[in-house]
Amino acid sequence: MGASIGMMGTARAQYHLRQCFVFLNMFAMNQPEVMVPFVQEKVDQEGNVTDQKTREKIKEFLESLVKWARR
Repeated sequence: MGASIGMMGTARAQYHLRQCFVFLNMFAMNQPEVMVPFVQEKVDQEGNVTDQKTREKIKEFLESLVKWARR
């Protein structure tokens, strides 16, 4: 999961992180992916997520993370 002020910043960072995980033989949860472009339009000054679609994707990610971690 990542956020950036531009369109693709987090996508490149996540891709590179996955490459590092392969080299280190680490486990990663690959799906669902959460990439929040233009985060300044979706989060307020206090850090609250104001965009409903982003909130839903984060919820989906966290639910999947709990299931993945329990495996």
